[in-house]
Amino acid sequence: MAKRYGVRCCLAGAALARVGDEMAGPALLLAGLTITGSAVDASWLLAGITVSAAVGGPLLGAFLDRAARPGRLLAGALALYGTGLAVVLVGLGRLPLALTVSIAVLAGLFGPALSGGWTAQLPRVVASEGLPRANALDAMTFNLASLLGPALAGGLAQLLGAPGAVVVAVVLIGLATPMAWRLPPAPGPAPGGASVVADLTAGIRCITRTRPLARATLTSVISCAAQGMLVACAPLLGERVLGGAGHGAMLLSCTAVSALATNAVLARRPGVLAPDTLVRCGALVQAAALLLAATVHPALVVAAAFIAGAGEGPQLTALFAVRHREAPEHLRGQIFTTGASLKITGFAAGAAVAGPVATGSLRAALLTAAGVAMGAAVAGGWSDGHLRGGGAVTPTP
Repeated sequence: MAKRYGVRCCLAGAALARVGDEMAGPALLLAGLTITGSAVDASWLLAGITVSAAVGGPLLGAFLDRAARPGRLLAGALALYGTGLAVVLVGLGRLPLALTVSIAVLAGLFGPALSGGWTAQLPRVVASEGLPRANALDAMTFNLASLLGPALAGGLAQLLGAPGAVVVAVVLIGLATPMAWRLPPAPGPAPGGASVVADLTAGIRCITRTRPLARATLTSVISCAAQGMLVACAPLLGERVLGGAGHGAMLLSCTAVSALATNAVLARRPGVLAPDTLVRCGALVQAAALLLAATVHPALVVAAAFIAGAGEGPQLTALFAVRHREAPEHLRGQIFTTGASLKITGFAAGAAVAGPVATGSLRAALLTAAGVAMGAAVAGGWSDGHLRGGGAVTPTP
């Protein structure tokens, strides 16, 4: 089954879904602004479809782990996510805002299917010796999506109107759905006996008590907070340093291109560094990039954007490698989706903190972000020492 399905089909589906997802946020924001005429209402829509991922991730992962055919559950989650986006679009201007935001919140519950839920299935479509390369290629689909998604959303909004851009995002997610449906089945019988609550508890215990997994998760979440701070600072960097707020988007594109290129190199030479080391090194590289950006010198700011991507890309690949290595088969989906949810939460928290600080002092916000990224590397080392006496925990199936 794995051979007939193929890793290329898996990665193609993941790429389509993730580009659609990266389009959906900015397209929905533009559609909300166009239809309602209110930036506040538009931001509520974006917040609604993002915030519920923190709850949806662990639950979706637990159900994926219990499913005999996780691909079909994943396909259902993608279909519901795309349908939710379409209903939100149709409801804009026709339904009360509170109801439309509530629909966005419900749709957002299935968002982690596009990230952790899909990545967790990789060991079922590729042999163990090919997993390091597959991890790098999978991480590249995230980098590609972060590069293409916002650009497509903006370009299509100009050509087709903002609602048209949302429709294209829904279509891309829809095209990925049959590829998810065809994912291979679980290797053994579906787990039974334990309740979903017990599975959730076991997953959390595994993440917090398995030393390499705990430190990689902690480092990645704190790193995502620093990334959120950089994104929040990007428009101001464009406006105050590069001559226009729109140039801030260019900086983010530079970061995505660099992450994509670095992961392309890793895909050709996997295993150059141990993934645990690479997770922490990625945080240090991002800290250095943020310190460079804090100089607010135009050339150095652009260089910092490329350096940040060189840290983000390999860190994501290494994080996937640690999760695949440490996650028990019966908890793999939950560990990936829970990790994705935690990262989304960290990113949102970083962006929320950086906004007000950057308004007062851009340099102070970037230095704070650099400190957070440095703290991510330090926290990984601290968690290793803190957990050393407790040992790893392997939950019982």
